[in-house]
Amino acid sequence: MEPVITIKDLRMRYEKGKEEILKGINLQIYPGQIIGYIGPNGAGKSTTVKIMLGILDEFEGEINIFGRDISKDRTYYKKKIGYVPESAEIYENLTAHEYLTFLGEVYGIKAEKADNKAKKLLSLFGIKEGNYHSRISSYSKGMKQKLLIVASLIHDPDILFLDEPLSGLDANSVMIFKEVLAQLAANGKTIFYSSHIMEVVEKISDRILLLNEGQIVADGTFEELKAMSEEGSLEGIFNQLTGFNKHKDIADEFINTLKVV
Repeated sequence: MEPVITIKDLRMRYEKGKEEILKGINLQIYPGQIIGYIGPNGAGKSTTVKIMLGILDEFEGEINIFGRDISKDRTYYKKKIGYVPESAEIYENLTAHEYLTFLGEVYGIKAEKADNKAKKLLSLFGIKEGNYHSRISSYSKGMKQKLLIVASLIHDPDILFLDEPLSGLDANSVMIFKEVLAQLAANGKTIFYSSHIMEVVEKISDRILLLNEGQIVADGTFEELKAMSEEGSLEGIFNQLTGFNKHKDIADEFINTLKVV
């Protein structure tokens, strides 16, 4: 099977002379994989994703998506990817109908088909037709998150990049979305999932990448990572491999400070 994403010696620094954010990333990612991409703040996770999305382009190394070098072909692959950012600017003066129909047309879907598809997808997420025609500014945080998820999927992409996608979702919607991801992967879609919620990453990922200080320090299934570590949970493995083991001491000091009158 050919990889859907190939990364060779990826390096990135934001300013000349400054320390590299990414220090030589090498990866091959295959169709049907759910990749859990984790690491401390500042490790380079968002930078990696933004490079693959084409948002950042001042990098060194080579990235091939669908067999094409993204530095030479910047439009072909973007039609086949979806993205849910951790925080997004939405055109809140539009209705969900206007927003999703517009996005569908951007991806080459006829307006009527995009409208019907968007309405159905949102209804499955519990957003009724009345809200579908309401301005997005009236939406709750959870409703906006559902809108972002549908927006990322409306064109049926082959690769889905997710950054904290469960933020604000109710328990039922989380269950639905997890099952959607599992079925997308079963249908050969590739999912790049970035989150700080270790329990979710542990449960949904069939491959986990741990990035620390701009380098991949672990790559494998949860069971494989657990076998390499003294810890029994992904959070424990994360702490061991990133060298962070002061969480209890800091929490104790935090509580003691609260008690000071």
